[in-house]
Amino acid sequence: MSPSFGRGAMTNSWSDLQNAEVFLVAGSNCAENHPIAMRWINRAKAKGAKMIVVDPRFTRTASKADVFAQIRPGTDIAYLGAIINYVIVNKLYDEEYVLNYTNALLKVNRDYRFDEGLFSGFDIKSRKYGVDSWSYQLGPDQKPLTAASLEDPDSVFAKLKAHYSRYSFETAEKITGIPAQTIELIAETFAKRKPGTILYALGMTQHTTAVQGIRAYAIIQLLLGNIGKAGGGVNALRGEPNVQGSTDMANLFNNLPGYLPAPISTDKNLQDYAARNGSIQVKPLVSLLKAWYGENATKANDYAFDYLPKINPAMNATMVKMFELMEKGQFKLLFNMGSNSLVSIANRQLVRSALTKLDMMVVSDLFEVETAQFWREPGVNPSEIKTEVIMFPAAFVYEKAGSLTNSSRWIQWKEAAIKPLGEAKPDLDLLDALFKRIRRLYAGSAAAKDAPILKARWDYGEEPSALKVLQELNGYDETSGKLLPTLADYLKAPVGDVSTGCWIYAGVTGNGNLAARRNNTDPSHLGLFNNWSFAWPANIRILYNRASCDVDGQPVDPRRKLVWWDSAKSLWLGNDGPDVVDKTKGPKTPEGKQSFRMNPEGLGRLFAAKYTSGLPAAPPANGQPVIGIRPAGLCVDGPLPEFYEPTESPTENLLHAQVSASPTALVPSAFPEIQKKGKAEDFPYVLTTYGVVEQFCAGGVTRNIPWLNELMPEPFAEMSRNLAAKIGVREGDKVEVSSARGKVTVRCLVTDRLQTYKVNGRETETIGMPWSWGFASLSPGPSTNELTIASLDPGAGTPETKVCLVNVRRA
Repeated sequence: MSPSFGRGAMTNSWSDLQNAEVFLVAGSNCAENHPIAMRWINRAKAKGAKMIVVDPRFTRTASKADVFAQIRPGTDIAYLGAIINYVIVNKLYDEEYVLNYTNALLKVNRDYRFDEGLFSGFDIKSRKYGVDSWSYQLGPDQKPLTAASLEDPDSVFAKLKAHYSRYSFETAEKITGIPAQTIELIAETFAKRKPGTILYALGMTQHTTAVQGIRAYAIIQLLLGNIGKAGGGVNALRGEPNVQGSTDMANLFNNLPGYLPAPISTDKNLQDYAARNGSIQVKPLVSLLKAWYGENATKANDYAFDYLPKINPAMNATMVKMFELMEKGQFKLLFNMGSNSLVSIANRQLVRSALTKLDMMVVSDLFEVETAQFWREPGVNPSEIKTEVIMFPAAFVYEKAGSLTNSSRWIQWKEAAIKPLGEAKPDLDLLDALFKRIRRLYAGSAAAKDAPILKARWDYGEEPSALKVLQELNGYDETSGKLLPTLADYLKAPVGDVSTGCWIYAGVTGNGNLAARRNNTDPSHLGLFNNWSFAWPANIRILYNRASCDVDGQPVDPRRKLVWWDSAKSLWLGNDGPDVVDKTKGPKTPEGKQSFRMNPEGLGRLFAAKYTSGLPAAPPANGQPVIGIRPAGLCVDGPLPEFYEPTESPTENLLHAQVSASPTALVPSAFPEIQKKGKAEDFPYVLTTYGVVEQFCAGGVTRNIPWLNELMPEPFAEMSRNLAAKIGVREGDKVEVSSARGKVTVRCLVTDRLQTYKVNGRETETIGMPWSWGFASLSPGPSTNELTIASLDPGAGTPETKVCLVNVRRA
């Protein structure tokens, strides 16, 4: 998969789901949490599509499944590995697709190894991998060597085959609790019905192996030839209407808008940045700096590169890490907008303690959420807390104009329906007023550290306009002051002549506000809806759609034609915008063959190899840094997905007992009295967390709506009838659920939705708990994150809130 497009975006779209012949829904209860998805799934099912659901609970989504599998939380890679093995051994893969559109034939470095749970290059002391051995064998031109066949032992395909040969259905059953025959049925059903699509949500991402779990999906879809096709893809179901937009705008610490790598402390200039990230990233970074600093970003001053903050690459500054640093006293002020961290962050004891170390916290929200009044929590002594809390009332979504980017990458514009009530202000108005006042305070300063504030281009109007912000994201021709019409106009302009606040949004306002389009005609009948809003990049609705064609550029599925090469016009045309390097380059040219143009190989990556395209055959003689074109995205925990047990697990890893949990997982331990780890002998049951349809996320809004509280008034612990009988409780009884970090008392829900299952021959139980409650609001209740562990995925930094160990007893 491309390292630049996505971070969880859909490769396809909600409406494209109608084209699928089979669905694998895992880690998602979309019937309740993403009902728009079910609308399109049901259309496909009405035409005969099959639906597979893998989940720890029998959910409303599972009730619509043709195949349901109950899984032990955190073990997905085990059954996915068995599917990969089955596809390879039985030659169910799409050979033409694999040969032409994946890196299957490229030769892997002969120093690469995998042995007893560790990939080559592991450093025990740092608990990190050196990745040199994960590279390709290169020729004199610095390009990967290609094997003659898939059977070549040095080929990516051979490495893939060997790696997953250990993953039998029987082994996967012992690990996951899913019967071997059910895993085989899943593999058979998904592999033999095409196109097939995979849908996932937080049930897959909130683990220490989150990135690798999604990588396993990508491998399956590349093997089966399901990427780039209508009804195919790997599709993340984002939890809120603008989660995709927030990631596009760089809500991750190591990104800048448009998924640009953030500069690090050793990047002294643009040249250093290019040496690390490739020349391909220079133009979007310069364009971003032009958007932010305008005429103050020039070639003479390295386009104001010094104005950008530089991160420490040794520090994974995720949300949990920030609270660790806050606890140590590093932060004086926290500006908290729309986040109820005291409810939503794993191991909330750390959050509660860290907030007391601040001088000031500013909260902008609709209600006085738990985070805003942490000092009022029962058991907390306000006289011992020095933190001053200031509350800014925020406008609700209907009270402000702007764009929202959904999971399908569709940027959709909306106007304000009503004026904000009382003193509430839209986020833009608040930030605009705050920045202007801060800049006035710094007026006249000659200090270098103040230059980024004083020289920023800030021109959203006397009363800030959300449309002006979207136009900044679209970008301008800086030589004429006109908006960039299309992404192509941005790409062909010289470096420094254009600005874009987020380069993938180029074209959204260049010919009017295309995000506001509401033309729902669909001539293709494929659910593309090309004239409804605007999809990034370049209004392409299905990413990598060149892969929907054969090597001659003709669609392989006549019923679902997306793009094609028109030899008479010497042009790529289609129902969708062609996702190609150059629309005038034919399918047999190097550019026209590429289906995954955002990868340096131009291929889908079965094996996540270290590689940079465009490196010179010999380093420059003048001592200048070696700069390639595009480096590959790497997974810091391995080039292939491998199963590891969760940080807290009821059993040892059957594949390699000596390396049971992920060796690179970030297990916070700065405060041992807070960040404790439990053992199976003390906490024998597996806890998983989930949302309920009546209470949304951390409950800051929904727990203040009386009729929703009437429907779902309190949290609960859901357990099997076997476990309820074992501990002597009935439906509605109070139970105490405890982990190494804390305990809560809630009512129990005795259900058939959870069943006892076997892990390596031993009976095992999962307890399910919704997490949306806290001590405040109209409907207070215990917070489930009092129990969860803050172990993190080493790449994405997501906490393992979907699995930890607990005990339960009658209260």
